[in-house]
Amino acid sequence: MAESVEMLPKSENKIHPLQVIEEQQQNRLHLNQVVSRFQKRCVLASWIRENIHKKECCFFERGVRGDVCKCDYSKTEHVDEAIKPEDFTGESWDRHRHIREVPTDAFGDISFGGLGQKTGKYARVSTDTSPEILYQLLTEQWKLTPPNLLISVTGGAKNFFLKAGLKSMFHRGLIKVAQTTGAWIITGGTHAGVMKHVGQAVRDYALSSSTQGQIVAIGVATWGIIHNRDALVHSEGCFPAHYLLDVKGQGRLSCLDNNHTHFLLVDDGTQGHYGVEIELRTRLEKCISGKRLGNKESGVTIPVVCVVLDGGPGTLNTIYNAMLNGTPCVILEGSGRIADVIAQVAGLPVSRVTIVHIHHLMKRFFGQEYENFADLKIIEWTKKIQDIIRMSHLLTVFRVSEDNRGDVDVAILQALLKASRTSESLGIDSWKRQLELAIAWNRVDIAETEIFTEESQWKSSDLHWAMFSALVGNKPQFVSLLLENGVSLRDFLQDEETLCELYKQLPGCFFLRKLAKRVHSSRRSRRPAIGIRARAHSGETIAMTHVSDEVRHLLGSFTKPLYPPSSTVNHFSMSMEDSSASLSKSQADSQAALREDAAEAPRDFGRDLFLWAVVQNSKELAEIAWEQCRDCMSAALAASKILKKMAEEGSDADEAEEMRELANHYEKHAIGVFSECYNSDEERAQKLLVRASLFWGRTTCLRLALEADDKIFIAQSGVQALLTQIWCGELSVDNPVWRVLLCMVFFPLIYTGFLVFRRDEVIQRETEKNEEIKTVEKVTGSTLRTNCSRLLRRLKPLGSWSRAACLYSSPQVKFYWNIVSYFAFLFLFAVVLMIDFQDTPSVWEVLLYVWLLSLVCEEVRQLFHDPDGFGFRKKARMYINDLWNILDVLSILLFIIGLAFRLTTELFYAGKVLLCIDFVVFCLRLMAIFTISRTLGPKIIIVRRMMMDMFFFMFLLSIWVVAYGVAKQGILIHNDNRLDWIVRGAVYEPYRTIFGDFPTNIDYAAFDIESCSMNGTDPLKPKCPVLNENQTPAFPEWLTIIMLCVYLLFANILLLNLLIAIFNFTFQEVQDNTDRIWKFQRYELIKEYHSRPAAPPPFIILSHLYLFIRNMVLCRPPIVYTEFKNELPENEEEELLSWEALMKDRYLLSTQQEQSQSMERRILDTAQKLLVSFLRVAAISDQLEREEETSSDATVKRLARLEEQVVQSAKALQWIMDSLKSQGFAAREAPSLTLTSSDESPDTYASTSEKEDGFHVNARQFHYPNSKLTRFSVPEEKVPWEVSFSSYMPTYYASEDIEDHVDGSQSDTLDNYRNPGGRTGIRGRGALSRLGPNLNVDLVLTRWRDNERSVLEYLAVWGESRGTLALPSGPVQSADHLPVTLKRTMGKKLYEKLSEKVPEGTKVFEGYVDDPRNTDNAWVETTVLNIHLDRTSQVMLDINNMVLSSHGGLQWQEVSGRTRLDSNQRESLRQVAEFHNRKF
Repeated sequence: MAESVEMLPKSENKIHPLQVIEEQQQNRLHLNQVVSRFQKRCVLASWIRENIHKKECCFFERGVRGDVCKCDYSKTEHVDEAIKPEDFTGESWDRHRHIREVPTDAFGDISFGGLGQKTGKYARVSTDTSPEILYQLLTEQWKLTPPNLLISVTGGAKNFFLKAGLKSMFHRGLIKVAQTTGAWIITGGTHAGVMKHVGQAVRDYALSSSTQGQIVAIGVATWGIIHNRDALVHSEGCFPAHYLLDVKGQGRLSCLDNNHTHFLLVDDGTQGHYGVEIELRTRLEKCISGKRLGNKESGVTIPVVCVVLDGGPGTLNTIYNAMLNGTPCVILEGSGRIADVIAQVAGLPVSRVTIVHIHHLMKRFFGQEYENFADLKIIEWTKKIQDIIRMSHLLTVFRVSEDNRGDVDVAILQALLKASRTSESLGIDSWKRQLELAIAWNRVDIAETEIFTEESQWKSSDLHWAMFSALVGNKPQFVSLLLENGVSLRDFLQDEETLCELYKQLPGCFFLRKLAKRVHSSRRSRRPAIGIRARAHSGETIAMTHVSDEVRHLLGSFTKPLYPPSSTVNHFSMSMEDSSASLSKSQADSQAALREDAAEAPRDFGRDLFLWAVVQNSKELAEIAWEQCRDCMSAALAASKILKKMAEEGSDADEAEEMRELANHYEKHAIGVFSECYNSDEERAQKLLVRASLFWGRTTCLRLALEADDKIFIAQSGVQALLTQIWCGELSVDNPVWRVLLCMVFFPLIYTGFLVFRRDEVIQRETEKNEEIKTVEKVTGSTLRTNCSRLLRRLKPLGSWSRAACLYSSPQVKFYWNIVSYFAFLFLFAVVLMIDFQDTPSVWEVLLYVWLLSLVCEEVRQLFHDPDGFGFRKKARMYINDLWNILDVLSILLFIIGLAFRLTTELFYAGKVLLCIDFVVFCLRLMAIFTISRTLGPKIIIVRRMMMDMFFFMFLLSIWVVAYGVAKQGILIHNDNRLDWIVRGAVYEPYRTIFGDFPTNIDYAAFDIESCSMNGTDPLKPKCPVLNENQTPAFPEWLTIIMLCVYLLFANILLLNLLIAIFNFTFQEVQDNTDRIWKFQRYELIKEYHSRPAAPPPFIILSHLYLFIRNMVLCRPPIVYTEFKNELPENEEEELLSWEALMKDRYLLSTQQEQSQSMERRILDTAQKLLVSFLRVAAISDQLEREEETSSDATVKRLARLEEQVVQSAKALQWIMDSLKSQGFAAREAPSLTLTSSDESPDTYASTSEKEDGFHVNARQFHYPNSKLTRFSVPEEKVPWEVSFSSYMPTYYASEDIEDHVDGSQSDTLDNYRNPGGRTGIRGRGALSRLGPNLNVDLVLTRWRDNERSVLEYLAVWGESRGTLALPSGPVQSADHLPVTLKRTMGKKLYEKLSEKVPEGTKVFEGYVDDPRNTDNAWVETTVLNIHLDRTSQVMLDINNMVLSSHGGLQWQEVSGRTRLDSNQRESLRQVAEFHNRKF
């Protein structure tokens, strides 16, 4: 025991059991997370080992350096089987045979350490890996979202420097385009050159935008050149691999960039060789570009753009190959080397891009590197640069000095759109593809400047798909842009299927969960009726009636369904997660009743879109849709009600808060629109408040505002003026109260003009207006057409009976009579209780009972009176929620109980006591008369709030009262068993003490033994305290006095002052809102007395009897009042809505002006101006740096022009000399006029502008078709045979002997055939059948589509080899015959009939064709033969039969510019169209 006591003080760190449980739960959660990560890693490792491989050398053969193999790996880095392989004995090392694929051993997560602990993912992959596998690795295993754009960044990798201005623009633009479009950025992945700049841009974004999504930067690098790559190797994967970025010690190798997010390390089994990854990177980019944008089944593919900075010859090859594949390229001028070379010549005519010019630019931008360039390489690069600038639609040069905005992202996106615009698919399809890209990128600025221009003509139906995509993708700026450019909501939402589809695509939100629950419950309840359909679909079904039911639940059951019941049911797939919310109670409403109420409701398509946006809590989309609503004020108030109801029912606190904020936002909109309306026309504005909205369930703005608890809206002066007008009835609102009270008693005064009626005011106002018009007519002599006289004839003064009826039916007068009646009731009640309460009820007491009966009947009438159609449940709920109704029910119940007791002899007195208490309740109910007062009404609200504060204060005070009372009673009194005196001493006396009634039994001096009972036997005296032998109190006096002092200190001083402070705080807090709350609650009082019968109690019972007979016995329809709800005629409705729309536009304009003048807007404008100034300064500095270069360029250009003139003069003199020689004037050998350059003849610099269009381009493509041969580069200036080209050494090629070259004996034969188009870069006949011209016929069969000759059509055949449509064509021996190959296409019989038509045909064109198969010695000459057929001819019938039986092999197509043919056949078709005078 002693040991235990000694140990107790040592246990200072105590652990609560709940803390232990919480720690165990956290540990269990952490363990589950670790297990989950481990399982995911195992799955990833298994997938990678199965699908991803690396390459390794399996045969070690010493190279030049000692123990280093020819694969450049050392002997120790080879596997044991490769050292002494038995399979390769006696063989020499071969890359293709001795490098094999094995499962990769380098993959996982890579951590670079350092500041920020950057991590990424990596994998070592083989060069032969399928790009599809890599795409799966990126998207499925590494969980990357498929891109909307692929940006391939290439350029300089070494000695690369960017100017500060261009660097800032590049970083900002690249990240902006990647962020806004959801793009992937692909680079070389190493920490050098342009790849390093991309990494820095990604790093800057990560530091500044930590809350947004990650920028995906994928590095595709060569495994064999990675420094410190051993840290990445592990057979089971590294999670993570700690990679050291060691730039200083990397030597010839390269380090990975630490800012890239993913790495694909390409392995070919060798080490130290750069450029291994290029081929796989190209295939991967091509694979990604073939994927559908957004994983859609239809639509465009993922676009690819190449961004070039700096770079050398390898970058030029990359640009050239990318553009041949149709990839647009963006060149950043000023970044250096090859990028600047291309930027300098971009936009120049191809004829001016000469070899000399490229020499000069290479020397200027490459510096010392230029000395290592061979002349043949310069020629090749010149040819490639010429081809690049010829494809101008794929080339975009970003020039800082010319681009005022300086946005690289805009340049990149413009390049993509420019390439898309000039593709083969012309017309609306091209614009559609561009728009789809812009929507996918969410770049509305690009769409505004590049797509929605004057050139593009859109119909509303053409943009419906774009509107749907923008709505579903939550892109409000695009929605607004589409509406501005012709999208009609009426056309877009005319089909209910579209609206249903929008509700299907709702994001996961509260409304979707409730809708899913409703759909599921509805389908389950109707399963017997639709069992067959239910089995036909695997998902749930939805109709707009489901949406209507749910919206009706949110708005309130007093509204009519927004969408009528429809038999159309649409398939709707729902996940179980989205259907977890509970179904609302209104689901129990009868569907049959709904169909009866839902007459054909009018459609407002702006409302449909607005409702769809509101229920998903999308502020931007809802704002745009609200501007399209016809009934905008009702829409705003309905949105406020819906959002507050969803916030009330939702469980997510953050989402509920957002809903409440949006609800308040639309309440402000409603206030703004109503204020504009009221300031413009008070009468129309008040009509808007009580007009039954056909678009929002036939309810009113006033009712919606009340249901939404929009107190600020109700508190507006315009709304209060309407309520005041209703309160006064037909009396003028300007009548003083004393006049009304006086006329209530002396009603004949109403006939003297003592009391003003509203009808009198209207007549007086219209009379004055009519007099003013007559005065104007007299002065001007013109006739003003007005409705004043017509209105005056229709308005007649009130008659005698009407004036009396209007006086006593006014709610104001009813209220005053009820006050008088209530005071009379209380007076009668008091008289009965105090004077005339007999055993047998007297006449006055019976009158009191009758009076009470009339009050009971009135309460019953109020409970069942439902002009708004709330339903009994909601009406009862509203009735009980009113404090005054609670007091009414309580007072009536107490009166009935007291009356029952009073009528019995035994409980007669108890009954009187209850009735007396009931009188107190009736008196409290009297406070309700002050609620109509503008002065006292708000004070009653403050009193109610203070009563709540007092309740909590009394709870706190009771603690002190009971604590002191029990302690005092226990000390003074010993074992008192009388409960009443115990409560009196423990509670009542301490409570009285607070108010100054100090007890006398706690002090010896004030103790009187006669005032108490010794044993407690006297029921009228308290029990005496404990006494000693001297009959004096034995309790310690000092203790009781101290206890009293402490009690009074806390209870009387501290707590009471605390109560005063609480009341003061409540008063200050509520004071600002009491006026608003009072105005809001005033509506119910006004509505109550508006519907109340005119007679006050007890005479009101006669009115109740009349109503009972009329409604229940005679079953007549209830009387409809228009003061709170008015159905307007259609014409007046349309006019009012048009006026409201005008006021809404004014409100929006004023709101925009306020925003533009706000401080935040000014700050943004200032920041924008500073940014523009910075860009201009950067541009000026770059301009100054270029001035020296520009001056030297001007000198070079002048020298070039001078040299060109000298050459032309030399050529003219040479021609003169040749002419003289031919005439026999050559006496002696003339000196040569050729220039000194051995390679450049005078004709080199001759102007070839007139021949430029004639130079073939396809015949000089680098890659000869259907072969692996490459042509010799022939720049534009070297194409003509007349131009000397001493270094020209083309390869010989013939399809039958590909590898044979022409020897000297064959040269003479080839020289007999020279391509008339000039040099092509290859000799021999190539893939053609003979040397010289190879004749070809393009057969163009045409017809008129109809007898009116409106459309010209041609016959096209499906080319299986190309997979596209083509003209019937083929080689021929003579142009007067058809190609024999057409027999198989068209059949022998039809071929013979067409052959007979050949003499009747027209040769539209005949001559040389720029064909890619052309060589220096063989070329294609084509004859375009047009045979126009009569629609009624036999040949035409045979062709039509053949078209029907060909199953698409033959097709009639319209002759137009949209035709998809190759360039040569397209030109042939254009010539045929020109021949028939048709626009192409």
